[in-house]
Amino acid sequence: MEHQGDHVTDGRTLVAGVDSSTQSTKIVVCDAETGQVVRSARAPHPDGTEVHPDRWWEAYEQAAAGGILEGVAAIAVGGQQHGMVTLDDEDTVVRDALLWNDTRSAGAARDLTAELGGAAAWVEAVGSALVPSFTVTKLRWLAEHEPERAARVARVVLPHDWMTGRILQQGNGFERWSTDRGDASGTGYWSAADGDYRLDLLERAFGRVVEVPEVLSPAQRAGRTTGGLLVAAGTGDNMGAALGLTLQPGDVVVSLGTSGTVFTPHRSAIRDESGAIAGFADATGHHLPLMCTLNAARVLTATARMIGVDLAELDRLALQASPGAGGLSLLPYLDGERTPDLPDATGTLAGLTRSNATPENLARAAVEGMLCNLVAGVDALRDKDVEVRRILLIGGAAASRAVREVAPGLFRAPVVVPAPAEYVGVGAARQAAWALSAEPAPPTWDLEIDSEYAVRPGDEQAHADVVARYQALVTRTHGI
Repeated sequence: MEHQGDHVTDGRTLVAGVDSSTQSTKIVVCDAETGQVVRSARAPHPDGTEVHPDRWWEAYEQAAAGGILEGVAAIAVGGQQHGMVTLDDEDTVVRDALLWNDTRSAGAARDLTAELGGAAAWVEAVGSALVPSFTVTKLRWLAEHEPERAARVARVVLPHDWMTGRILQQGNGFERWSTDRGDASGTGYWSAADGDYRLDLLERAFGRVVEVPEVLSPAQRAGRTTGGLLVAAGTGDNMGAALGLTLQPGDVVVSLGTSGTVFTPHRSAIRDESGAIAGFADATGHHLPLMCTLNAARVLTATARMIGVDLAELDRLALQASPGAGGLSLLPYLDGERTPDLPDATGTLAGLTRSNATPENLARAAVEGMLCNLVAGVDALRDKDVEVRRILLIGGAAASRAVREVAPGLFRAPVVVPAPAEYVGVGAARQAAWALSAEPAPPTWDLEIDSEYAVRPGDEQAHADVVARYQALVTRTHGI
């Protein structure tokens, strides 16, 4: 458990945001008016692609120990999307939650896609093509592989729903299970365009309809504890990050954490029949078209381990190589891949010759390959006439100097690196402040910029060649 900050409120109204992610629980306490982070704490989650939700609660209690929530008026949870939390009639957890990165439901995703008439049919129904991450595919897997457990399921909620409910249960303020538009749009049985559940799709996947949480509006309150703590609706982690970054039209986020994501706020729902862009809702009442990959920052750590260096040295090596890494290309599908939908794929190193077989070129190819995997998402947005004015680079790998300097040329847009912060937690705190204020719009919080990087004209053609060679390798290797 780690704590940062003090406990002085100085008469300010304080709000808290909880980021319940794959790896840990983070609590961020902010000034409700300015968004200034007053204090924060974190506690780890177990590793793996399935976990009992009690472990999330234990991490929350560890992070909250020592009075970090003292004086907090409102709280909201931003949670990892898609996770399947199954509950029985008494709200007891039926089995460990299957997380977004659990790909055992890949066959279920293929079957459900075919049953409805193809990817385009799912895009028409719920705004997104199915991949194994989506909750609906995990429900099909459960029904087929663990029928006795499936028979006990009375309701299904998402990780952020479960954490929100648990906070209210512990505070004697629980009334019903609830979720929000953003997180619901990642289930595969709620449509962002229509704003309603598709229970027929839930029944198709699971064999029967079970209870699903009420979908709250962005500033609606999930409840209030007997101690007076207002609990806001909460949202999914990507929607929380978008709220924490105070995004404007033309701002496209590229997040390089455990997974890689590309997303941007949009006024209307986007339907992408190719399946590259998921048609999610956001946490403000609008939409958040998003592309997600399984492979991001860990591509760099894996490459550093292979070369036998640390990340700082990998950075130095990558910057010593020329754009294009001497013709070396890396398809970074080290953990399979979600976009493109290749759950069983492995990484591919192509173009290797005696002349380019150097640590510098391998380091450069890792940086370029990781980023090219996300360039596909930015270009898919462009193909839907979404403005790409600038790229906001966040996540662990955004700290890499090589990533920062290479990114503008590959994305063909200026890159802004916001100051390091727990943006999912900050976004959840901003939502809590919004629910507390009952205003029509969330409070205006300023975004602190760490650095900016422009596209270097001399590298334009070289970077275009890198992207073209990468795309050709994807087609040659996987037929996409």
